[in-house]
Amino acid sequence: MTIKICGLFREDDVSFANDARPDYIGFVFAKSRRAVSIRQAASLREKLDPAIVPVGVFVNARPELPISLARDGVIDAAQLHGDEDEAYIAHVKAETGVPVIRAILAPSRAGIEAGEKSAADYLLLDSGAGSGKRFDWSVIGGCNKPYFLAGGIDAATIAEALSYRPFGVDVSSGVETGGVKDRAKMIALVRTVREASTL
Repeated sequence: MTIKICGLFREDDVSFANDARPDYIGFVFAKSRRAVSIRQAASLREKLDPAIVPVGVFVNARPELPISLARDGVIDAAQLHGDEDEAYIAHVKAETGVPVIRAILAPSRAGIEAGEKSAADYLLLDSGAGSGKRFDWSVIGGCNKPYFLAGGIDAATIAEALSYRPFGVDVSSGVETGGVKDRAKMIALVRTVREASTL
Protein backbone atom coordinates (compact mmCIF):
# COMPACT_ATOMS: atom_id res chain seq x y z
CA MET A 1 0.00 0.00 0.00
CA THR A 2 1.37 3.39 -0.92
CA ILE A 3 0.68 6.83 0.48
CA LYS A 4 0.76 10.25 -1.15
CA ILE A 5 0.70 13.45 0.85
CA CYS A 6 -0.45 16.31 -1.33
CA GLY A 7 -0.26 20.08 -1.13
CA LEU A 8 3.28 20.68 0.09
CA PHE A 9 4.24 24.34 -0.31
CA ARG A 10 6.55 25.23 2.58
CA GLU A 11 10.07 24.11 3.43
CA ASP A 12 8.65 22.74 6.68
CA ASP A 13 6.23 20.58 4.66
CA VAL A 14 9.14 18.99 2.83
CA SER A 15 11.08 18.53 6.06
CA PHE A 16 8.06 16.80 7.61
CA ALA A 17 7.68 14.60 4.52
CA ASN A 18 11.34 13.61 4.74
CA ASP A 19 10.69 12.55 8.33
CA ALA A 20 7.42 10.74 7.57
CA ARG A 21 8.66 9.17 4.30
CA PRO A 22 5.48 8.76 2.23
CA ASP A 23 5.91 7.20 -1.21
CA TYR A 24 4.67 10.29 -3.07
CA ILE A 25 4.13 13.96 -2.38
CA GLY A 26 2.16 16.48 -4.42
CA PHE A 27 2.99 19.98 -5.63
CA VAL A 28 -0.14 21.84 -6.76
CA PHE A 29 0.20 23.94 -9.93
CA ALA A 30 -3.40 25.15 -9.94
CA LYS A 31 -5.55 27.64 -8.09
CA SER A 32 -5.33 26.58 -4.46
CA ARG A 33 -4.21 27.94 -1.11
CA ARG A 34 -1.51 25.27 -1.39
CA ALA A 35 -0.37 26.29 -4.88
CA VAL A 36 3.33 26.60 -5.68
CA SER A 37 5.16 28.44 -8.43
CA ILE A 38 7.62 26.67 -10.70
CA ARG A 39 10.49 28.29 -8.80
CA GLN A 40 9.09 27.26 -5.42
CA ALA A 41 8.57 23.68 -6.56
CA ALA A 42 12.09 23.44 -7.96
CA SER A 43 13.52 24.70 -4.69
CA LEU A 44 11.38 22.34 -2.62
CA ARG A 45 12.29 19.41 -4.86
CA GLU A 46 15.96 19.99 -4.14
CA LYS A 47 15.24 19.56 -0.44
CA LEU A 48 13.02 16.47 -0.87
CA ASP A 49 14.36 13.03 -0.01
CA PRO A 50 15.19 11.43 -3.40
CA ALA A 51 13.31 8.27 -2.40
CA ILE A 52 10.02 10.22 -2.39
CA VAL A 53 8.30 10.71 -5.76
CA PRO A 54 7.17 14.31 -6.44
CA VAL A 55 3.88 14.57 -8.33
CA GLY A 56 2.70 17.70 -10.11
CA VAL A 57 -1.04 18.39 -9.78
CA PHE A 58 -2.62 20.26 -12.72
CA VAL A 59 -6.05 21.51 -13.72
CA ASN A 60 -6.42 22.22 -17.45
CA ALA A 61 -2.84 23.44 -17.74
CA ARG A 62 -1.22 23.65 -21.14
CA PRO A 63 0.60 20.33 -21.65
CA GLU A 64 3.88 22.20 -21.96
CA LEU A 65 3.78 22.86 -18.20
CA PRO A 66 3.87 19.25 -16.94
CA ILE A 67 6.19 18.32 -19.80
CA SER A 68 8.74 21.02 -18.93
CA LEU A 69 8.54 20.31 -15.20
CA ALA A 70 9.15 16.61 -15.82
CA ARG A 71 12.03 17.26 -18.20
CA ASP A 72 13.61 19.60 -15.66
CA GLY A 73 13.31 16.97 -12.93
CA VAL A 74 10.94 18.97 -10.77
CA ILE A 75 8.23 16.28 -10.93
CA ASP A 76 8.35 12.55 -11.60
CA ALA A 77 4.60 12.07 -12.22
CA ALA A 78 1.66 14.20 -13.40
CA GLN A 79 -1.78 14.23 -11.81
CA LEU A 80 -4.59 15.67 -13.93
CA HIS A 81 -7.69 17.12 -12.29
CA GLY A 82 -9.35 18.96 -15.16
CA ASP A 83 -10.87 18.17 -18.53
CA GLU A 84 -7.67 16.78 -20.02
CA ASP A 85 -8.53 14.20 -22.67
CA GLU A 86 -6.83 11.01 -23.79
CA ALA A 87 -4.78 12.87 -26.41
CA TYR A 88 -3.41 15.12 -23.67
CA ILE A 89 -2.51 12.11 -21.51
CA ALA A 90 -0.83 10.32 -24.41
CA HIS A 91 1.13 13.46 -25.32
CA VAL A 92 2.45 14.00 -21.79
CA LYS A 93 3.43 10.35 -21.47
CA ALA A 94 5.13 10.27 -24.87
CA GLU A 95 7.10 13.45 -24.21
CA THR A 96 8.20 12.66 -20.66
CA GLY A 97 7.85 8.96 -19.89
CA VAL A 98 6.49 9.80 -16.44
CA PRO A 99 3.37 8.13 -15.02
CA VAL A 100 0.06 9.97 -15.32
CA ILE A 101 -2.63 9.94 -12.65
CA ARG A 102 -6.14 10.73 -13.91
CA ALA A 103 -8.52 12.16 -11.30
CA ILE A 104 -12.12 10.99 -11.36
CA LEU A 105 -14.10 13.52 -9.36
CA ALA A 106 -17.33 12.69 -7.54
CA PRO A 107 -16.97 9.13 -8.83
CA SER A 108 -19.88 7.04 -10.03
CA ARG A 109 -19.62 3.43 -11.11
CA ALA A 110 -19.93 4.57 -14.74
CA GLY A 111 -17.23 7.19 -14.27
CA ILE A 112 -14.86 4.67 -12.76
CA GLU A 113 -15.49 2.22 -15.60
CA ALA A 114 -14.71 4.96 -18.12
CA GLY A 115 -11.52 5.78 -16.23
CA GLU A 116 -10.43 2.16 -16.38
CA LYS A 117 -10.17 2.53 -20.18
CA SER A 118 -7.90 5.58 -19.92
CA ALA A 119 -4.24 5.50 -20.96
CA ALA A 120 -3.44 6.97 -17.54
CA ASP A 121 -1.30 4.74 -15.36
CA TYR A 122 -3.40 5.34 -12.25
CA LEU A 123 -6.75 6.78 -11.30
CA LEU A 124 -7.38 9.05 -8.34
CA LEU A 125 -10.89 8.80 -6.94
CA ASP A 126 -11.86 11.97 -5.10
CA SER A 127 -14.99 13.88 -4.13
CA GLY A 128 -13.63 17.11 -5.56
CA ALA A 129 -10.49 19.09 -6.22
CA GLY A 130 -8.99 19.17 -2.75
CA SER A 131 -12.35 19.37 -0.99
CA GLY A 132 -11.24 17.13 1.86
CA LYS A 133 -14.64 15.47 1.84
CA ARG A 134 -15.35 11.83 1.13
CA PHE A 135 -17.61 10.42 -1.54
CA ASP A 136 -19.64 7.21 -1.33
CA TRP A 137 -16.79 4.70 -1.35
CA SER A 138 -19.23 1.84 -1.95
CA VAL A 139 -19.37 2.79 -5.68
CA ILE A 140 -15.75 1.73 -6.19
CA GLY A 141 -16.45 -1.96 -6.64
CA GLY A 142 -13.66 -3.94 -8.27
CA CYS A 143 -11.71 -1.19 -10.01
CA ASN A 144 -9.52 -2.76 -12.70
CA LYS A 145 -6.89 -0.01 -12.73
CA PRO A 146 -4.60 0.86 -9.81
CA TYR A 147 -6.13 3.81 -7.99
CA PHE A 148 -5.47 6.27 -5.21
CA LEU A 149 -8.35 6.88 -2.83
CA ALA A 150 -8.67 10.52 -1.75
CA GLY A 151 -11.08 12.78 0.09
CA GLY A 152 -11.86 12.73 3.78
CA ILE A 153 -8.98 10.45 4.73
CA ASP A 154 -7.51 11.06 8.17
CA ALA A 155 -6.70 9.13 11.34
CA ALA A 156 -10.39 8.37 11.91
CA THR A 157 -11.11 6.99 8.42
CA ILE A 158 -7.81 5.48 7.28
CA ALA A 159 -8.67 1.94 8.38
CA GLU A 160 -11.90 1.98 6.38
CA ALA A 161 -10.12 3.51 3.38
CA LEU A 162 -7.50 0.76 3.43
CA SER A 163 -10.22 -1.91 3.56
CA TYR A 164 -11.06 -1.05 -0.06
CA ARG A 165 -7.55 -2.18 -1.04
CA PRO A 166 -6.60 0.83 -3.17
CA PHE A 167 -3.17 1.04 -4.75
CA GLY A 168 -2.66 3.99 -2.44
CA VAL A 169 -4.28 6.72 -0.40
CA ASP A 170 -3.91 10.45 -1.05
CA VAL A 171 -4.12 12.77 1.94
CA SER A 172 -3.84 16.53 2.31
CA SER A 173 -6.08 18.27 4.84
CA GLY A 174 -6.25 15.04 6.87
CA VAL A 175 -2.66 15.62 8.00
CA GLU A 176 -3.02 19.35 8.65
CA THR A 177 -3.66 21.47 11.71
CA GLY A 178 -4.79 25.04 11.21
CA GLY A 179 -4.46 24.72 7.44
CA VAL A 180 -0.81 23.64 7.38
CA LYS A 181 0.90 20.27 7.41
CA ASP A 182 1.35 18.72 10.84
CA ARG A 183 4.51 16.64 11.27
CA ALA A 184 3.06 14.34 13.93
CA LYS A 185 -0.08 13.65 11.88
CA MET A 186 1.99 12.93 8.77
CA ILE A 187 4.24 10.49 10.59
CA ALA A 188 1.31 8.76 12.30
CA LEU A 189 -0.69 8.32 9.09
CA VAL A 190 2.27 6.95 7.15
CA ARG A 191 2.99 4.54 10.00
CA THR A 192 -0.61 3.34 9.99
CA VAL A 193 -0.48 2.65 6.25
CA ARG A 194 2.86 0.87 6.55
CA GLU A 195 1.61 -1.32 9.37
CA ALA A 196 -1.57 -2.19 7.45
CA SER A 197 0.53 -3.19 4.44
CA THR A 198 2.29 -5.87 6.46
CA LEU A 199 -0.91 -7.58 7.58
